Amino acid sequence: MVFANVSRSLACRPLPAAPPSASRLWPLLAGAAGLGGAALGLSLTNPPPNDFENFAGDQLVELAVEEVCGEDGLPMPLRLVVQNCPELIRSQSQVLGALARQGTTRHNFGIFSLYKTAIGGQEVLPFLRIPRYRVTTFAGAGNFVILSTSKDGEEENAGDATSDARP
Repeated sequence: MVFANVSRSLACRPLPAAPPSASRLWPLLAGAAGLGGAALGLSLTNPPPNDFENFAGDQLVELAVEEVCGEDGLPMPLRLVVQNCPELIRSQSQVLGALARQGTTRHNFGIFSLYKTAIGGQEVLPFLRIPRYRVTTFAGAGNFVILSTSKDGEEENAGDATSDARP
């Protein structure tokens, strides 16, 4: 008989129903926690200026190789002196990145950044002037994406798909 009384007292009883306001509150709290976690994750992966400097150096190297080493780049006498133009320019990636960083303003929004760069316009030799470039770059989630570019005398190009993932 003792067991009969114990089994009645341990019988599963339904839990009282939660008030309706509490049952609606849980999805909102879960959603807010999820958004907060996502914002925290994005803020932690917002690339710093040093990563931008590396990205900008790589982009400037490719641009300079195309501009300087191409057919319309260096005059013929300089082409005879400079044996391997692309290799020479690629060796200057860090210097070009530092130059880009000097001409860049970063707008940090926490979860992403916008970098606005204006570079060039200098006359290097009496017959060689570096074109002036303006670039807007989006940085977020460990990546860089060039949003728009412009060069003196040309219209702005929007939506350039150049991007680079950084670990």
